[in-house]
Amino acid sequence: MSMSLRIELFVDDLDVFVDFYTRVLAFQLADDRRDTEWPYVAVARDGVRIGAVRAGKDVDRAARMVPTGTEIVLEVDDVAAEYARVVALGHPLVGGGLQQRAWGLTDFRLHDPDGYYLRVTDR
Repeated sequence: MSMSLRIELFVDDLDVFVDFYTRVLAFQLADDRRDTEWPYVAVARDGVRIGAVRAGKDVDRAARMVPTGTEIVLEVDDVAAEYARVVALGHPLVGGGLQQRAWGLTDFRLHDPDGYYLRVTDR
């Protein structure tokens, strides 16, 4: 039996979500139901799919930050190229730039527009 992972995020603005994930992180829009009774979007890139619905109430963004929130780890083949694209677009990083970690991987970190903590890392 196989298994895959899809995550759903609760966001302030679906348009802002789509813009960030498609423009900054090079996802493709996979499902667009923004004009329906139950608005929903999903973006996908390779084996990663992230869906989003509007949050039903105001969210304390601090609750989404590490160490109390969740770290979403995106593994890529060329972390330096991913880093260069994000920096060229001017998106702010968290905790410095591209870094070699003690555990042998290289990564960089950032928040999406809704405060979700993302780590982009090599494999």
